[in-house]
Amino acid sequence: MPKPTRSPAELRTVFGDNLRRLSRDYPSISELSRRLGINRTQFNRYLSGESFPRPDILDRICTFFDVDARILLEPVSQLEKSQGLVIHSPYLKDFFDTGITRVTEEVFPTGFYRFTRRSFVSDQSFVVGIVFVQRIDGVTYVKGYEPRAGMRFQGLSTSGLTREYRGYMTCHEDGVAFVLSRRNTLTYSFNYLARVSAAENSLWTGYVARTIRESEGGERVLRMVYEYLGKDVKRAIAVARACGFTTEPDIVPFQKRLLQLDTPFR
Repeated sequence: MPKPTRSPAELRTVFGDNLRRLSRDYPSISELSRRLGINRTQFNRYLSGESFPRPDILDRICTFFDVDARILLEPVSQLEKSQGLVIHSPYLKDFFDTGITRVTEEVFPTGFYRFTRRSFVSDQSFVVGIVFVQRIDGVTYVKGYEPRAGMRFQGLSTSGLTREYRGYMTCHEDGVAFVLSRRNTLTYSFNYLARVSAAENSLWTGYVARTIRESEGGERVLRMVYEYLGKDVKRAIAVARACGFTTEPDIVPFQKRLLQLDTPFR
């Protein structure tokens, strides 16, 4: 039996419902319409089902949300490519999506960060590294590389593919949390950070926990400090060249105090 013909009003309703669902992952409609290059008033007409977009605008919307033109005809839940991904699955949506979309620029700015912590593989050493934080389609991602010296110490490859790790960030009442993993989940860590109020909004302190079995040797949870460097690539490259293993005397005194080196982690 052929499908019943739907009226233009019914089709506009389908499109409006789909657009509202896709828009929920973004902090505000104003920001989203700016990113799409669509007038806010016109975008609201699409959301309310009052109007259809022109073909070129529809193509822009579909490209941005990574869907196809069937959003005019079918519920977007049947079209989203991300439905197979764990953190965007309907089963977890109400538990993770809100925290993911709340990591705004004000909470944790886009750009480069230098971090400092004690080394997991050498008690007398400290690790200074750099990560890049960026936003893609409403999700905040973190990317960095394990120091070459640490990989060599463990007898592992020092290639970029082996050292690279990535993760995603979520927000909660007292800071941000993110998980990081090397390619193919060879290593995995949980990270937590809260802003240091007396540091001109450029420092965060927290801890990193690595997922290994309990043993007598080696720490599993260590304090760390993140310092925001901004978006300047040249500055980030200069900082990256100085990253790797260091010793306690070379750590900035204020950051050393934040790391509480003489206090056991609780």
